[in-house]
Amino acid sequence: MTEINAYAAMEAGADLQPYSFDPGELGHNEVEVKIHSCGICHSDLSMINNDWRASQYPLVAGHEAIGEISAVGAGVSHLEIGQMVGVGWNSDSCMHCSPCLSGSQQRCRSLTTTIRGHGGFADRVRVRDIWAVPLPDGIDMDSAGPLFCGGITVFAPMMDFDLKPTDRVGIIGIGGLGHLAVQFARAWGCEVTAFTSSMDKADELTELGAHKIVNSRDDDALKKLRGQYDFIITTVNVNLPWHRYLAALSPKGKLVTVGMITEPMGIPAGQLINGQKMLSGSDTGSPDMVAKMLEFCQRHDIKPMVEYFPMSEINDAIARLKSGKARYRVVLKA
Repeated sequence: MTEINAYAAMEAGADLQPYSFDPGELGHNEVEVKIHSCGICHSDLSMINNDWRASQYPLVAGHEAIGEISAVGAGVSHLEIGQMVGVGWNSDSCMHCSPCLSGSQQRCRSLTTTIRGHGGFADRVRVRDIWAVPLPDGIDMDSAGPLFCGGITVFAPMMDFDLKPTDRVGIIGIGGLGHLAVQFARAWGCEVTAFTSSMDKADELTELGAHKIVNSRDDDALKKLRGQYDFIITTVNVNLPWHRYLAALSPKGKLVTVGMITEPMGIPAGQLINGQKMLSGSDTGSPDMVAKMLEFCQRHDIKPMVEYFPMSEINDAIARLKSGKARYRVVLKA
């Protein structure tokens, strides 16, 4: 078996450099995917920098990969060589624990994540067959990669928490995740408010589908929204004035975070009790939910807004993401 050629961080916070490794024999239920493109996510940066104290080096990150199946294991029957697929956050699950058997494979008790193994910043990647999700015909392959992390991260809670087309929805943080959440909620039929600290994005957010744009740093503006929203999703990884957003919820409203906030969230219990409001979090989605999301995107012409870099310029691409100026995802092309 030929070596996989990748870009790896050799230590925490280091620039990525060429790195090759022998993947061994292809597993019984594995597929190998030849990378066409791979998005870069802030989670990749967190792993490269060991922010979560879970990284092992050399580290090959990348978990928004699009490519062509180049090899299949002996036990793989539903995928074939040449088929175009995407690979996201997860790369393996046991298939026999309770979450796996109930269709929540992303919560497998022995889950392997792509980002902690040998990920998509490479010429090939290997995953268990169920985590290589076929692309619908006609979907834009170049921009599809971010759907496999940023997209499913905001799509999943809309499914899991039974978002209705009559709901009023708030999206906090209009970046890589938020700009997709706005498009999803608008296509769902919801009334959509975008909360952003960058009011220069207002025209762009209107084009993406936001009915209203609110300055998230304007406390007076937040006060006026009391009781208006059925569902608010926050995509940012910093603490917020939670009492304002809980107050903005209608009775039985839901506030869901998908941002990895490292500090404790100061939540007034009385605001949860009064109106039976809910605070929750959400992870990613099962392979079946990823497939549904891709079909939804194809049906409603939902695409990430991306900037492209060649894979060979990966460190420049990472610098662009760190700058905070990317609109709104960065994708590496092989």
